[in-house]
Amino acid sequence: MSKLNLDPSLIARGREAAGKIAEDTQSFIDIHSTVAVERTIARLYEIDGVDDAEVPLPNLVIENIKNGGGIRKGAAYYIANAVLNTGMAPQDIAERVAAGEIDLCKIPEKPLGEISKKAEELAQAMVNRIANTKNAREKYIKNLGEGSKPYIYVIVATGNIYEDVIQAQSAAKQGADIIAVIRTTGQSLLDYVPHGATTEGFGGTYATQENFRIMRKALDEVGQEVGRYIRLCNYCSGLCMPEIAAMGAMERLDVMLNDALYGILFRDINMQRTIVDQYFSRVINGYAGVIINTGEDNYLTTADAVEAAHTVLASQFINEQFALKAGLPEEQMGLGHAFEMEPTLENGFLLELSQAQMAREIFPKAPLKYMPPTKFMTGNIYKGHLQDALFNVVSIWTQQGIQLLGMMTEAIHTPFISERALAIENARYIFNNMKNIGDEVEFKKDGIIVKRAQKVLGEAVELLEEIQKNGLFGTIEQGKFGDVKRSRTGGKGLDGVFRKDEKYFNPFIPLMLGGEK
Repeated sequence: MSKLNLDPSLIARGREAAGKIAEDTQSFIDIHSTVAVERTIARLYEIDGVDDAEVPLPNLVIENIKNGGGIRKGAAYYIANAVLNTGMAPQDIAERVAAGEIDLCKIPEKPLGEISKKAEELAQAMVNRIANTKNAREKYIKNLGEGSKPYIYVIVATGNIYEDVIQAQSAAKQGADIIAVIRTTGQSLLDYVPHGATTEGFGGTYATQENFRIMRKALDEVGQEVGRYIRLCNYCSGLCMPEIAAMGAMERLDVMLNDALYGILFRDINMQRTIVDQYFSRVINGYAGVIINTGEDNYLTTADAVEAAHTVLASQFINEQFALKAGLPEEQMGLGHAFEMEPTLENGFLLELSQAQMAREIFPKAPLKYMPPTKFMTGNIYKGHLQDALFNVVSIWTQQGIQLLGMMTEAIHTPFISERALAIENARYIFNNMKNIGDEVEFKKDGIIVKRAQKVLGEAVELLEEIQKNGLFGTIEQGKFGDVKRSRTGGKGLDGVFRKDEKYFNPFIPLMLGGEK
């Protein structure tokens, strides 16, 4: 029963509008692909490594197909055809392409039926591998157990994967349940994935498959020591969104930041490019059992948290529908929101509580991702610690799923290990002392909290129905989210989008949406 007395018919209208928005956008997605999607197919065929100039082999393979005029048929078509003609494995073929010894578009083409059959056969091996990786996670959790919700979620950001390991294991011992390895500044704008272990990131560490492997091993080790499974989080957003999702699926990452709207609004990535990329990335994440985190919290860094609250809810509705289209169950939808009211606002805590409770009631199965105050943090670390405490109170009260802890030095520097320890201590104290407050307290039926939630829901549904009329791309062009306008033909990566040929296929999507064979 709704504590906020939310109108079920209004929620249903919001979902219906969001579903139609997703359906309309999906019609665009279904007939387009991107170079990132095709590189992901190459990676899922276990093509990896770099040439002498450090260019990733997946990039070289897709460039070879593109330069030969065959990109519209897709990577699976040409890789499977090459396997049929040469008898070599995809990795060997890629190395020959890099050496200039094979041109994929000049190999005689076998009948389409033979090519598609071989492509599916090759794909099934990786699909089975990812299924086994998912099963390994479930076995770890069954044997070790895990932290209770809200999961305590902290970040490491040294730029050096080996230093990150030290910080991550320390955080797990302090009580963290999820470790997010922040990416180096600007990686989302790279149209390739760096290779190997890295030690020189700025503001974070490069997301590479080897770095994923190193951190996964470290967290498994410390998980055995502390007696609970520690989840690993990274970022499959930006121009390599589906590639990083594939790498994470192979290396048993558990949580992925994954939201096209975030890339469009805050990284100026072309909307057509990243919407197509998002779909395949979410198919992979869904199949791999990865919880996605969406980026609605970022809207409140550029827009006012009171005035723009309905845009957060509208985006959550849309992200839910996009996720369902990609086969992601509700239990893997870490829909985002944030505690970002201006601290001097009268009754700001009540408005934050209203927003969080509303999200909890509308998306009851989702492990909601709740983000800490950042916009109004200052050099006053004592006040900052109190702001974080209020944030923690709202989280346990409204049964959030994933809690990125705030740090009292947020506005000063990258937090030290000691400051992270204080943040975890703060959260654990509040979560324990107020564990069942949400079960005990009801809200005044015509009070501030209830009225606020009803108002935000009504405004969100109005916005969704407006988006339904104008289309998602048109709405983004109007600046409805985060007060940021983007052009349909602007931003980075549009030249990597193409319309599929009638012979195009991607065998991984039906295999992952249909489950194991």
